Amino acid sequence: MGLKTHFMKEKNIVAGLGEIGKPLLKLFSSKVLTIGYDINSQLSQEKKLIKFNENPTKFLHICIPFNKKFQKNVESLSLKFNPKGVIIHSTVSPYTTKNIQKALSIPVIYSATRGVHKRMISDLKKYTKFFAISKSAPNAKWANANFRNLMKKCNVKTKQMSDPITLELAKIVVDTSYYGWLINYAQISYMIAKKHGVDYDEMWSFSHEIHKFLGNRPKMFPGFIGGHCVIPNLNLINESDLDQIRKINSIYLDNVPEAKKLTKKYSKGKSSYDL
Repeated sequence: MGLKTHFMKEKNIVAGLGEIGKPLLKLFSSKVLTIGYDINSQLSQEKKLIKFNENPTKFLHICIPFNKKFQKNVESLSLKFNPKGVIIHSTVSPYTTKNIQKALSIPVIYSATRGVHKRMISDLKKYTKFFAISKSAPNAKWANANFRNLMKKCNVKTKQMSDPITLELAKIVVDTSYYGWLINYAQISYMIAKKHGVDYDEMWSFSHEIHKFLGNRPKMFPGFIGGHCVIPNLNLINESDLDQIRKINSIYLDNVPEAKKLTKKYSKGKSSYDL
């Protein structure tokens, strides 16, 4: 059995077949043996899991939602599939990767995911896939090389950050929260325009050329932030200043009854995240 397993093709497991897991499963499956697993048996590729049960697992790709049991769930999945390495694609709370690495004897990579859910596969190929691993992680060089190779096969560019905490913070602070903060200003400026009876778009036309030449006056649409990225991600980081995003969003909804309609009017599928 040992020799048989040794010569078997290695498989990748994608755990969590939601809006990140599904496109990653499709992306990886086009190049390497990849099987999808989910606690919802209707989503899991059960027959394929049985067929390739004895094939060794190279990478376990974690795409499950973050919650208080996240680390415990990752440890359980690692025990179930016995991978050589773990890749976390989910948005997580700071120091999650570090804590999971302490609990596992295999390398753990964090690789934040960027893109619009409804076009995630094309966005995965458009954006560089940042990743990070602790310098003290076992077999870090092997994990780095093999993760880069997998993404290269899938035509996805990669870039390594110095450590997981930098990338964990980057995803929340300079990605989703920054986006929310920009929308907050659009909300505030819309309320000011409404208060004085002026047209929001006409008012903002004053900034078009400034943004064209300087790139620092982006006009955002004044929608209500009500999706599952920007606001929920605030719960992952204990920063009171960032909680202003949630407060302004609530004030906006209270003062602008048409807030949710404005989301549809202005977004037109161009947003980086579902609001």
